[in-house]
Amino acid sequence: MSTEIENIELQFLSLDDYQELKEAMIEAYSSLENSYWHEEQLARLINLFPEGQVVIKINGQLAGCALSIILDYKDFEDHHTYADVTAGSTFTTHDPNGDRLYGIDVFIKPSFRGLRLGRRLYDYRKELCERLNLKGIAFGGRMPNYHTHSGELSPKEYIACVKRKEINDPVLNFQIANDFHPAKILKGYLKGDHNSGEFAVLMEWDNIYYEKPREKASSQKTVVRLGLVQWQMRRYHNRKELMEQAEFFIDALTTYRADFALFPEFFNAPLMAENNHLSEPDAIRELAMHTEPIVKQFSELAISYNINIITGSMPEVRDELLYNVGYLCRRDGSVERYEKLHVTPDEAKVWGMQGGRVLKTFDTDCGKIGILICYDSEFPELSRLLADEGMDILFVPFLTDTQNGYSRVRNCAQARAIENECYVAIAGSVGNLPKVHNMDIQYAQSMVFTPCDFAFPSNGIKAEATPNTEMILLADVDLGLLRELNKFGSVRNLKDRRKDLFRLEKR
Repeated sequence: MSTEIENIELQFLSLDDYQELKEAMIEAYSSLENSYWHEEQLARLINLFPEGQVVIKINGQLAGCALSIILDYKDFEDHHTYADVTAGSTFTTHDPNGDRLYGIDVFIKPSFRGLRLGRRLYDYRKELCERLNLKGIAFGGRMPNYHTHSGELSPKEYIACVKRKEINDPVLNFQIANDFHPAKILKGYLKGDHNSGEFAVLMEWDNIYYEKPREKASSQKTVVRLGLVQWQMRRYHNRKELMEQAEFFIDALTTYRADFALFPEFFNAPLMAENNHLSEPDAIRELAMHTEPIVKQFSELAISYNINIITGSMPEVRDELLYNVGYLCRRDGSVERYEKLHVTPDEAKVWGMQGGRVLKTFDTDCGKIGILICYDSEFPELSRLLADEGMDILFVPFLTDTQNGYSRVRNCAQARAIENECYVAIAGSVGNLPKVHNMDIQYAQSMVFTPCDFAFPSNGIKAEATPNTEMILLADVDLGLLRELNKFGSVRNLKDRRKDLFRLEKR
């Protein structure tokens, strides 16, 4: 276009635009007969869904248009035709309470092509979809170049060639470049579309911000405040003193309106001092006697302080076997258990501890979380399985005696954040316990890790505690950034996995 552009405007469609719109459609769809809307049809559309009908004007002249309706998509997501979704151009299929924006037309007048106006129209649809909290956008995409290859390629093969850039299809290329993905082939979609062989590609775009309507009053937070307790190992005379210290930290975290409190692995180990005269296996089994009442008190604290508590880990005896377990005490009063799956050689040799068997994610009012105890974070398969279940935040309570051991946990935890596109919080203990066998010294630096992309810290570290110092660490993490990363990141580790070559299964 050689005309100098003075003004570009996106406007809602008006019937005053009809004559100009009709002429633009005839020009844009020159290969199709009767390729324009009648005035009464547009009047019906505008009356039903005015926000869904927009035009672009350049210097006051109509340059493009996008028309859409809302569908209850379960009625149409299998095979359908253009006549089906538009109800024969009567649009009685439009459902204001539906869950999907369906594009029924979009075009740019030929004399205005090359100005990326189509992208503006698609961006408007995406913004509208997000604003109306719809699951996504769908439409039947034409394949106007397919007729030149229909003799040797099926529609499916044709699309594969377009995706591999072996064939240039300007319509499909444009749609894929705008984050729409082919879902299926629709046969007989648009009657009279001979260039496409009457085939169409069902193109879909998913709204990553969609929130399922809730039946009860509740809120799903998108910015979550994590509270990590870097716990000082010291002498406690009894469980009451230990839990008073735990409550002190919980109180401090809730003063800053934290959503989670994360305690370290074996934070209650000081209570073993009273049984230091016993053998190590007997002493830790005595420590396990405290686990049930500690969990009960943590649950009460979670309710009274309105905070989700991850209890680190504690020894627990079940069916005469010793496990390393922890509990998620939600602020609504519910409690769930998690297990350490990989015990260290020292835990097995000195204490006779067994590895657990249950790996799962947990739903919370702050997203879906996973919890792996210390050594488990060094096995990437575990966190990948949790990521496949939709984990947003991975919590890792740990206990390490040397800087070498800490470095293993720290570096593996940071790798888990990058490869699984999630946040990872690690919390450990510091100090020493001279009166407890096999628990002499501790080294820790609690941290919160993020993926490494433009929306996050360049080094992937959101917050870090002072090494070997008792303190709390607070950090805000934005779950919305994870959705954007998964869809639009510089790299997409979850999405780009070669599942045609390998797969990971949970038994």
